[in-house]
Amino acid sequence: MTRVIDQGDCSIRCLFARTRRSRPGPAATLLLCATLLGGCSTLPPGTDFPRRVSVALPDASQTRLGAQFSQAAQDHGGQSAFRIIPVGVDGFLTRVQMINAAERTLDLQYFIYHGDETGRLITDALARAADRGVRVRVLVDDGATVAGDEQILALDGRPGVEVRVFNPFRYRGHLVVARALEFLLNLSRLDYRMHNKLLVADNTVALIGGRNIGNQYFQMDPESQFADDDVFVAGPVAARLSTTFDDYWNSALAIPAAALKHGVPSARHAPRKSQRAQLATLNSGSIDYVALIQTGEPYAGMISGRLPLVWANAQVICDSPDKKDVVDGTLPGRLMARAVATTTGAVQSELLMITPYFIPADAELKLVDDLGQRHVRVRVLTNSLESNPDPPAHSGYAHYRIPLIQHGIELYEVRSLLGSTRGSGQTREIARFGTYGLHAKLYVFDRRQLFIGSMNYDQRSSRLNTEIGLIIDSPELALQTVARFDAMARPENSYDLSVRTAPGGGRPYLVWSTVEGGQAVEYRREPARSLWQRLKVQVLSWLPLDREL
Repeated sequence: MTRVIDQGDCSIRCLFARTRRSRPGPAATLLLCATLLGGCSTLPPGTDFPRRVSVALPDASQTRLGAQFSQAAQDHGGQSAFRIIPVGVDGFLTRVQMINAAERTLDLQYFIYHGDETGRLITDALARAADRGVRVRVLVDDGATVAGDEQILALDGRPGVEVRVFNPFRYRGHLVVARALEFLLNLSRLDYRMHNKLLVADNTVALIGGRNIGNQYFQMDPESQFADDDVFVAGPVAARLSTTFDDYWNSALAIPAAALKHGVPSARHAPRKSQRAQLATLNSGSIDYVALIQTGEPYAGMISGRLPLVWANAQVICDSPDKKDVVDGTLPGRLMARAVATTTGAVQSELLMITPYFIPADAELKLVDDLGQRHVRVRVLTNSLESNPDPPAHSGYAHYRIPLIQHGIELYEVRSLLGSTRGSGQTREIARFGTYGLHAKLYVFDRRQLFIGSMNYDQRSSRLNTEIGLIIDSPELALQTVARFDAMARPENSYDLSVRTAPGGGRPYLVWSTVEGGQAVEYRREPARSLWQRLKVQVLSWLPLDREL
């Protein structure tokens, strides 16, 4: 199975991530080249296709959830309710259960929406929701799609369902060489991707965070699992998140799936396997995922109050759909990196960062460095070489480690095989495979505020990807995240990096300290899965790729 990771890039990273490449014959290659050359444009295909402007449910109080949380918000002074969902399986269950419970509207926005077992089960739940009269809108990015992912497009045209594709490729197939060629011929357009992750039900409850749709992101795939977080949101903030969805949905770059006729399957597809049959292929131990869906938990517990929600004020931060033009000054608009930078710059005592990719631009590097100059404690948890599924990203990050540590930044790199599952979001059954990788994007400011969203601390997220997130004013949620950071940064779960200098001077070098089998261990050569992995990253580190990472 081809694995595509959420690196926020359809270009350099995805080309390295693909493990299976299809090669067309010479005649097919010439035909593809002619088609793509003839189709080069600064606008995506289907831009002129007729489309209908639509917006979120105007009066959410007409629904049961809307009435419930409208009153609850009033009782809490206009605040919203939150609960962090760190366990991957719970992220999957909550999505299906939210969809099953929706009464009027469902809005989904994702960078990756895989056609694997969990992706198809969520699609089936959307189809059932539409059958009972729920309006369904799905907006997906086109940068990292692989064969099978078009299953979500088949829903378009079903009564009550509309699917749009953000900034699509003209070529609708899955030959890597063809997509790479079109990308190179349309670099300025296709390098720009929608990295947002959002689900809103009845304009009242929402899930936002770093998880895409797919087995990997719910930590249910033994071959590849990404640790991440969602935050469940109920109340006024959910309506503000709906507004951001409407902005993207009605933007010029959101192309109706009907406009992309080639490569879009018919809505009349063959009957699907049962839920239990679809999940049977996941070799993740004795977990009965279908039975878990039917319990209604954790969603029912959050709605009923059995699982407590935290009430707090929060700021929705989101890039404009035309962020690329905002960055270069062509258009006015929103840049969420500015809000994150402002909050980061105001930190007085401690900044915690959990990010899978750490490749700061000059301004971001200076911001973190200034905190160190003010004696603010800065701790960063990111991927190690062995846990990082993205060689280009790790090659870019490697340049920054020694200077960051020399300026007082504490760096921890998570291991792929954890000594303890506490705080990891993993089940014990799946932990044994040793395929753990960090995917969460969480920042804690002075243990009083928490950022959670889709934005990595890298140059692609600040310049080339659209992103969304929340800054929540909640010491309680902040401390929950601190506890997760501390659990993952323990010696049996991560490498603690330090800088040493050989006796008599010389160039500084890195040391990776950890605990294995109860014994303290130090590595003076970077731990890796293989010599090939280490060599690949070394070669990539010689290339000037940082602005694309």
